Amino acid sequence: MGVRVRADDISRDFDDSGVAGGNRIREARSGMNTRKTKRAVGLIATASAVALILTGCARGGETPQTSDGGSASSPGITDTTLTFGITTPLSGASAGVGACTADGALAYFGQKNAAGGITFGDGKTRTIQIKTYDDQYDPQKANANFQQMASGDVFAAGIGLGTPTNRAWREAAIQRKFPQVLVTTGDKLFSDRQESPWQLGLIPTYPQEGEAFGKALVASGQPHKVAVLSQNDDYGKGYVEGLKKAIADHPEIQIVGELTYETTDTSVDAQLTELADTGADVFFNAMSITPLVISSLQKAQQLGWKPSWFLPANTSSPKAILEPGGGAAFPGIYTTAFAEAAASPAFQDSDAGKSFMSALAEYTKQDGIPAFPQCVWSWIAAETLQQAFENMKEPTRESFMTALRSISDFHASFMLPGAAIDTTKDGVPAVSQVVVQKYDGKGYDTVQAFG
Repeated sequence: MGVRVRADDISRDFDDSGVAGGNRIREARSGMNTRKTKRAVGLIATASAVALILTGCARGGETPQTSDGGSASSPGITDTTLTFGITTPLSGASAGVGACTADGALAYFGQKNAAGGITFGDGKTRTIQIKTYDDQYDPQKANANFQQMASGDVFAAGIGLGTPTNRAWREAAIQRKFPQVLVTTGDKLFSDRQESPWQLGLIPTYPQEGEAFGKALVASGQPHKVAVLSQNDDYGKGYVEGLKKAIADHPEIQIVGELTYETTDTSVDAQLTELADTGADVFFNAMSITPLVISSLQKAQQLGWKPSWFLPANTSSPKAILEPGGGAAFPGIYTTAFAEAAASPAFQDSDAGKSFMSALAEYTKQDGIPAFPQCVWSWIAAETLQQAFENMKEPTRESFMTALRSISDFHASFMLPGAAIDTTKDGVPAVSQVVVQKYDGKGYDTVQAFG
């Protein structure tokens, strides 16, 4: 019997049954009462707080050869299964977003496994086992999780949230020739085939998002004063880079204040107070920490400062962020998107949307409509993985990367018009198109320009 357990998630219920073993791998047990009973066909999660530190040669690396000269299977794949790992924050301040980066994939492959699995390019039908690992948005924990995946039976990993956490094991993955793919970070480094031949990003890069908003400001045809608060790392720098690129030749758009914050900060009240004094009518808030976004919305209102806002796609949830933060008090809150919102009536009424919601309810602990867009994004990532699996001719990591890098014009479920998966272009992630959307008090509507 399957068991749906996230790593280091000691306080949460098991879907079928289980025992919390602290830092030990949890084992399935029968006869225990649970909040919900859900089938978890082929889905596996393991504890990962303490990783096995590798010594000597890695299990990854060069693909071994069979006696007849063919390629032997890479670790993590058999004639009947393939194991994929996801390290992402499942506890801590980013747990809601992080859980969604795993849950969409768990739901998608749970549904596929229940239907019999996926037929690969080598003619064999396999079920996809997902192992989730909690890194708490901590780079050291993410690297330890990778060490555990690389030393165990995990074929490839990815989808998980975070620039610093994904960067923490990027070099080791390259060295071990271990696929780190469709990661939920807009860090453009992951889409550089020369620098990162074993990596691929999923979502548009941070500069692309920032540039899209800058272009929307310019398209408004009005002068604007912009205040900027960004995360002091490559995440925040990428957004600001894109914004400045878009407005470089437009002096009517002025940046009148620019400050940063650290991901370890528990408050940005001082920065908000200083930026409010600039009189900016636009606030560009390149922030990834959910509680800080909420407190920023609240602090701005306390100060009587009500500019229009730009929020990154991953911290713009109406339900989880804008409603508790009082987002309706501002003249406009804008974000970028490439996929439909699960909360939209059109999504909920569609056959694909109903299938998504049914799978999410059956194979994850999401309760109702997910609060974060990453649940939909990881479903899209899982669909993209299926395309690669169906086209990999050998059970090897090399064959997988070749197949993954050969997808073009694939219109995955829930992608907005004009958006598609294309993994054939160097320097860009699997998704590279975004549109600007405006919050209407309940959800987002696509707009052509700011205003």
